Amino acid sequence: MSRRALVSGGSVAGLTAAYWLARTGWTVTVVERASSFRDGGQNVDVRGEARAVVDRMGLTAAVKEATTTEEGTRFVDEQGATVAEFPAQEGEDGPTAELEVLRGDLARIVLEALPAGVEVRYGDTIAAVDDGPGAGPVQVRFASGAVAECDLLVVAEGVRSSTRALVLPADEERDALRPLDVTVVYGTIPRRDTDDRWWSWCTATGGRQVMLRPDNRGTTRAMLAYASDRHDRDDLSGADAERRDGVLRELFDDAGWQAERILEGLATSEDVYVDALAQVVLPRWSVGRVVLVGDAAWCVTPLGGGGSSLALLGGYTLAAALSRHAEVAEALDEYDAWMRPVVDRTQGLPPGFPRLAYPETRLGVGAQRLAARIAGSGPVRGAAGRLAGSVATSQRDLLEIA
Repeated sequence: MSRRALVSGGSVAGLTAAYWLARTGWTVTVVERASSFRDGGQNVDVRGEARAVVDRMGLTAAVKEATTTEEGTRFVDEQGATVAEFPAQEGEDGPTAELEVLRGDLARIVLEALPAGVEVRYGDTIAAVDDGPGAGPVQVRFASGAVAECDLLVVAEGVRSSTRALVLPADEERDALRPLDVTVVYGTIPRRDTDDRWWSWCTATGGRQVMLRPDNRGTTRAMLAYASDRHDRDDLSGADAERRDGVLRELFDDAGWQAERILEGLATSEDVYVDALAQVVLPRWSVGRVVLVGDAAWCVTPLGGGGSSLALLGGYTLAAALSRHAEVAEALDEYDAWMRPVVDRTQGLPPGFPRLAYPETRLGVGAQRLAARIAGSGPVRGAAGRLAGSVATSQRDLLEIA
């Protein structure tokens, strides 16, 4: 009789874990809180060892077909003049990776590749978990009242995972989030004929950033970000649209470049998401037969980059470790031991971040632009690209499936 795995979370991490668990002989059920598949989302990338995972899944061609066609990263000033450029290069990953794709497109590619027999349920979430002593199954109760038993519970719900709070000791859950004091507002706005295929990025005084990125849908992805510790504002994550737009108008009205266009676009967009950035840092990723993967375990945030790459890599590594050990506990130890150095390297931020990325004064903005010019110059650009390309990389070979 095959072992049963319940995966909570239907995005990249959860679906990748489901794919590889099913490939290695588990009977897998995926449960997702949303009422249906969550499409859309912002640009993500596939870097480092995650490229090998995608290749082993036979999905490299599909991911390449779905790329946003982003040609590189360009830093601009308040008038739109170029400060520095980092073109994307085939086979190399700089600020713009070779495989840039919308989160929803990447998740759908994995969803459609799931082996036969994987069940995906929408519109429910875990309300209680009982992983009692002994060899009996893990007991799970859902918000709908349904119950389930499994031999492994995989929690892939995201940075503010509700199931993580059910299974971790209270002190570990309390200390899990490491706020970065940066708020990012994402949205989709109409594309203009003047929009190119570059990720354009403008830093303004007052700890503000204004960004535009291309997509493959005929629209443009917009971002407004600000150092929230320097503005007397409540968290906008739960704010209604009127209040959110009013606060953003007050904060970005004089930011320059494309800020006005983005403010107008977000006010009418139906695809706006607010994220108060926080890393997830935990001393362990499993309790008994419950294991965390993806952002629920180690959210790196867009400041560190590589979240989707780590989701792909984590889902594969978990299944590979389980295939190599008869005892779940031993497998989860190997999963942790292999992934943790990769996560620690990706999660680390340079001294002074995020404050240096969100300068307050004109002097600070000028210093940042000078650094960008130097990094974007011919002799230095390769080293800067290699630094960005080190995300989600390991000094060791991927774990092999037994």
